Amino acid sequence: MAWTGCERLGGFNVAEIVVRPVNNGDADALGQMWLDLVAYHQNLSDDLPAAARGGQHRYVRRILDRRDDPYTCALVAELNGEVVGFVLGMVVDLVPDIFEQPPAGFLADIYVEPAVRRHGVGRRLVSTLTDWFRTCGIKSFDWHVASDNPEGLAFWHSVGGRDVMVRMRADVEAIND
Repeated sequence: MAWTGCERLGGFNVAEIVVRPVNNGDADALGQMWLDLVAYHQNLSDDLPAAARGGQHRYVRRILDRRDDPYTCALVAELNGEVVGFVLGMVVDLVPDIFEQPPAGFLADIYVEPAVRRHGVGRRLVSTLTDWFRTCGIKSFDWHVASDNPEGLAFWHSVGGRDVMVRMRADVEAIND
């Protein structure tokens, strides 16, 4: 699943980025990037959950345990042998006995190290995951993006994302009868 290219950007050659399936050796990097992803979202809004104690280990274990699952795809991006990003996607079949809709994809998580952002790493991860969805016969995929994340919203719109539904939240105490 490696991706090649020949663009030159900001101090490194995009062709040096290798996107490949996750392996056992990625556990520490994945765990740290997941913690960084959760912390980033927590800084955006107190409404977004913090990491549970040891959550990164359980997260990584779930990814590694699903490497042979034909409905799950976990990829990392490497630069000079160092993991600098990851993406997790899956095929989902949303209540087929109630809704008439074909199976779809879901991009659960994506993270790119700050030092290599805005150099095509995220696009490369999304493109490779999209190729995997295509091989699964998937026609569309969904994801969540924090409403307080203008950079994330801009990225998703730039890769062809469109707003479909707004997820909202209310505090029980704030609702008046």
